[in-house]
Amino acid sequence: MSSLKEFAVVYSQNVAWGDMDAVGHVNNVMYYRYIESARVEYLTKIDAIGQGLSAVIASSSCRFLRPVFFPDVLEIGVQVIEVRNSGFRMNYVLYSTKQKQIVATGDAIAVMVNASTLGKAALPAELRQRIYALEQTVGNDLLGSESEERIGLTSGLTNAARSLRDNLRENIKEGRETLKENIESIVPRLGKRD
Repeated sequence: MSSLKEFAVVYSQNVAWGDMDAVGHVNNVMYYRYIESARVEYLTKIDAIGQGLSAVIASSSCRFLRPVFFPDVLEIGVQVIEVRNSGFRMNYVLYSTKQKQIVATGDAIAVMVNASTLGKAALPAELRQRIYALEQTVGNDLLGSESEERIGLTSGLTNAARSLRDNLRENIKEGRETLKENIESIVPRLGKRD
């Protein structure tokens, strides 16, 4: 990943003196805060805040590539790379303007939750369309890749279903033969009394 051009949202984050730890570089917890601020910027752009739903993070990870020091400004690229029934998966790249290189990468899975019931909710169609449209502005065709993934998944499921059906038929056939053999060996003994 050599450029931030593929990211529809690039959030600028100033590194503060207080972000550093006793070792003298930015504490790893701060990266999650930086990513959170960038994610909120993305959610604001697609008008996902205040719709009766909340995007709750189900999982999150960060890979630290290089230490960051004060003073610095991080450019954080945010993109949705997968849209799901009740959420989406995001990628992040943190680029140091001082070091002129990527210092960390991250990802997260956001799940939509009903703000009043706190139950999992479906991703609204209009929000899904806003994600597609925003990603399309930088050439990320989520709709096309989603269709390809679904076709691949359907094909994989079809092959798996055929295989399962064939195995089941074979097992039933073998089971009938075993049952028939057992009955044939038991019936003659039933007629004999000791």
